[in-house]
Amino acid sequence: MRQQYHEELADINNCLVEMANTVGSAMSKATTALLDADVALADLVIAGDEQVDAARESLEQRCFMLLAQQQPVATDLRTITAATRIVADLERMGDLAVHVAKVARMRFPDHAVPLEVRPIFLEAGHVAERLVAQTATVIAKLDVEAAGRLEADDDLMDQLHRQLFRELLSKDWPHGIEAAIDVTLLGRYYERFADHAVSVARRVVYLVTGEREMQNMS
Repeated sequence: MRQQYHEELADINNCLVEMANTVGSAMSKATTALLDADVALADLVIAGDEQVDAARESLEQRCFMLLAQQQPVATDLRTITAATRIVADLERMGDLAVHVAKVARMRFPDHAVPLEVRPIFLEAGHVAERLVAQTATVIAKLDVEAAGRLEADDDLMDQLHRQLFRELLSKDWPHGIEAAIDVTLLGRYYERFADHAVSVARRVVYLVTGEREMQNMS
């Protein structure tokens, strides 16, 4: 019975890794849809959100069943409670990828992102990909040092977000209010995606160490 319990915990962790990879792929596709005005790819991201939502519901139910049946303590309790919070962060990351895809779809056949800020969103997409790949590694290996290193890419995403605002507030911005609103929202989606990745990393640090703070270990 005890072996089955720990096998269930290990499988939940594997499912979290798979979910992280899924939302990472969704954001990658959403970025391509945004920059290329690819409505078919945007639709693929939007439709795929059902899989992410179903994964969250399934994992939460499994965690609650373990809490009820096993009454875990110490590290096992932290493992299960961390999993329920990590899955919520990952589900929200999937939602943010969908938000990006919906902006791309709404502006089709036009590009939602003006030429001047395309390089910023291209870099934001790359940073998001790195963050979620690192997040999957942190979950899979319970790697506290890798968790700390996520902070550096989160800082870079924040810098890109500020750079967007400098472009928007420039006197030379020629694209009007509608494009400015799109760019503002998109910048926020990428920033929040990064924030949730860091939140996952912090939950893993708490799971491993019992401490709620982590250091930047770049």
